[in-house]
Amino acid sequence: MKESAQQPHDVRGPIVFAFALALAVYLAWVVRGLLVLLYVSALFAVVLTPVVRATSRLRVGRWKPFQGSVAILILLLAAAAALAAFGFLALPPVIRDLQTLSGELPTRVPAILAKLKQVPFADRLNAGEVISWVQSSLSSAAAYLLLSFKAWAGALVKVAAGFVLTLYFILEGGAAYRWFLSFLPPQPRQRLDQTLQRAALRMEKWLLGQLSLMLILGTVSTIVYLALGVRYAYALGILTGLLNVIPVLGAAVSLALAMLVAVIDSWGRVLGVAIFFGTYLQIENSWLVPRIMQSRVHLPALAIFTALLLGSALGGIPGAMVAIPTAVLVSVLLDEYLVRKNEA
Repeated sequence: MKESAQQPHDVRGPIVFAFALALAVYLAWVVRGLLVLLYVSALFAVVLTPVVRATSRLRVGRWKPFQGSVAILILLLAAAAALAAFGFLALPPVIRDLQTLSGELPTRVPAILAKLKQVPFADRLNAGEVISWVQSSLSSAAAYLLLSFKAWAGALVKVAAGFVLTLYFILEGGAAYRWFLSFLPPQPRQRLDQTLQRAALRMEKWLLGQLSLMLILGTVSTIVYLALGVRYAYALGILTGLLNVIPVLGAAVSLALAMLVAVIDSWGRVLGVAIFFGTYLQIENSWLVPRIMQSRVHLPALAIFTALLLGSALGGIPGAMVAIPTAVLVSVLLDEYLVRKNEA
């Protein structure tokens, strides 16, 4: 009788825990967007903290002018100055040519069609139909932009919120990190701390590798664009290097932009741009990435590619940008708590 009287008290705890766990999972699903934003901001803070730390170590004699929030402010001002210089130097020629092209569109289309008619199965195009199609496409694009203003505004708000969160994580991430570890007993706390520090070091190496790839692609593409005589070579080269931070999609967008600009002048330049991108992507995927990225993050090429696919499928562009650091973190945790679990 005593055992039967105590039985309800024995199962009450697991039942309450199951309901609490289900409620926590439901709440996490409801606020999954906010959790993803926090996670992405924290990862960006981890990979950008070494840059802030290196800036804070700069000194003039014995004086260190860039410490703490001042280093972050200097980096923000440098980024803003770079964007402003890019806008003043690269955008005016593009805007001027677009205005000229919009005014000369009815006279330029027949010349473009004459070139297109040299392509097989393109000799049936009509100039009037093409002009009306271009004008309707432009009006549809303008209407789409106006209708999707709310979505664009929401995306900008998320970007601004992620930017602010990244700054806070850089400034106060150490205190939050220590608060998180304080919930663990001393021995598991020390082990987890060493594991996360090792993952952070590999993430820093990934950042250096990614910056190296961006610099190489930006420099080489600018030289090729200048050699081919492509318009806006400097602007396209900078954009190509910057967009390389977005795996796969960045290269596709760069190729589309470069070919769109090259087609204004001649199909030979389009072919040259296509050949350059095809050759460079082969060299990057077969030689540069395995030697620069794989040696820094200690992940096989298949794992890197799988992480990129999963990140882009789950989180779009932000997911693809943090896919490799996430893969590094997961690999370090698995290595510590599954591969080396018998050594603890």
